[in-house]
Amino acid sequence: MNTLIALAIAPVGTGEELSKHVAEVVKVIRESGLPSKTNSMFTEIEGDWDDVMAVVKRATFVLAEKGIRTEVVLKADIRPGYSDMMQGKLDRLNEAMDDKPPSVESRVRNAVGRFGGRR
Repeated sequence: MNTLIALAIAPVGTGEELSKHVAEVVKVIRESGLPSKTNSMFTEIEGDWDDVMAVVKRATFVLAEKGIRTEVVLKADIRPGYSDMMQGKLDRLNEAMDDKPPSVESRVRNAVGRFGGRR
């Protein structure tokens, strides 16, 4: 079943700068071959549930196997019948934002016109 997850894996207790450890995690995710996108807070991964969760496990244990306490934050969207959700959700959002609702002035003019007033 197609799954889109937002995932943050971070070491705990390793100091102030985490980028070196996070880079190890993201490398595992990118090498998985699954579609992924990383931003400043999360990495999104999309694919079959079992495949995605196997990547989550490998990425988590890259730090844990070194004896590093590891924090995982995961949010999943399982939507049967959909694929390419990582981009599709953004496309639908952008399309909805282009459909601007009518202004208050426009709604008032239309309402007055329907009730026999002047336009």
